Order: sequence, then C-alpha cells, then structure tokens
Amino acid sequence: MALDLRICHLYPDLLNLYGDRGNITTLAQRARWRGVAVEVTEVPVGTPLRAAEYDLFFIGGGEDRQQVLAAGDLQQGKGGALREAVEEGATLLAVCGGYQLMGRYYRPAEGEDLPGISLLDLATQHPGKRRPRLIGNIVIRWDPPPAGAPPTLVGFENHGGRTVLGSAAHPLGQVVAGFGNNGEDRTEGAAYRNAYGTYLHGPLLPKNPWFADHLIMLALRRRHGEVELAPLDDQIEAQAHEAAVRRAR
Repeated sequence: MALDLRICHLYPDLLNLYGDRGNITTLAQRARWRGVAVEVTEVPVGTPLRAAEYDLFFIGGGEDRQQVLAAGDLQQGKGGALREAVEEGATLLAVCGGYQLMGRYYRPAEGEDLPGISLLDLATQHPGKRRPRLIGNIVIRWDPPPAGAPPTLVGFENHGGRTVLGSAAHPLGQVVAGFGNNGEDRTEGAAYRNAYGTYLHGPLLPKNPWFADHLIMLALRRRHGEVELAPLDDQIEAQAHEAAVRRAR
C-alpha cells in the first residue's frame, strides 16, 4: 500500500527560533526513507487553513512581536480549525511560543494577555526581569514512551514564561535535568490526544528521532489505518542522544 503524509507548517516565517524548521526536515526525511510520499505546505499569517487536508501540524517558537502576530491570526479561525482537527485524530507538535499559544492564554511581563486557542489545558505567565529566564540543556523522562523507544527526550530550553498545567492536561514528561514548564513542579510539556507541546528546542526531533517516528506513525494511522514503520539505523543518533543526557546531568 502506497503511503502519503501531508504536513502543515504554520507560520514558518514568524516562528522559527533556534532552528525549529529542522523538525520539519526530520519528519519529512524519516518518512521518505521509508518510502512515504511527503508533502509539506507552509501556511503563513493571512492564509486560510484547510485543516482537513493535513495529517500533521507543526508550529514553532518566536520572539514576542512574532508571537503577537501569530496569536492574532490564530483567533481568526485557524485556532478553531486546529482544535477540530486534533479532536478528529490529527497529530500536532508545538514548540515554545507555539506551545504557549496552544493553551488558554500567554500573559507577558508587560502589555495585554495573548489569547491562546485552548487546545491544551494550560496557561503561561512571564514574570519579567524579577526572575531569570529558564535556560540550558534539559532531559525529561517521557510519560509514557512508546514501546521500544528510549525513556528520555533531550533538548535545549530558553524561555521566560512559566507554564502551569490545568487538571485536564497531561505532561509530556517529567524533568530529569533542567527546568521544564516552570522550574518548580518538574513537569515538561503537555499532551492531549495526538497533540504535543514542549519547550524543547535543539531542534527537538533530530535529537530524538524516535519521537519523530512516533509522530509520523500517529499521522499515518489516521488515514491509512494500522501501519508499522521499518526501522532505521539510528546508531549515531542514539550515541548523540546519550551524550546529551550525560552533558545535561
């Protein structure tokens, strides 16, 4: 059976901090290595989102000004379309600023709240200069990892906002080393159905190829039913991952 994967990259011109575009490259290449036909569509501000046409959505992080523009555009219909797509089984990955916008709101140190799309039960507040940014290498214990995947995810975090999960939110993982959502409760990221939010940059997926495979498989199963991905030789990636774990600790 011929498989195809349709990826939507939201706001690539605004939210591409710390090489987040590398996540798209990793998803596309790891799928193509398995013979999957991949189509990546970039959807900037002002372009209508036909969410039903995509299997997997990605939104990255950006500076405050860019985040304001993205937040406003999400309120013009894209946010509702994303919520509906996730409820219908689509897969989504949101990183840093994009992650914050998937929640109820982002409260900056100055200025008005930015409304989120309430896909994830969380809220974020920036404490301003009175508290330091949360910066450094991070290791989390994936909760729970898919069968056969290593138990840890690694990355680099650099965020001022403190995110607190609501009762309906499940963390992506528990912090082993680093800060995570807020530097206090040891949670990192959030997960709901096939939607994931996280502060892990790096980019995230090249450092954690098994997470990329997990997202690919979820996205493929939505339209193609039960599928399995052929294993790839990830020996070098695994060695780099273990080195990152040791360095962070």
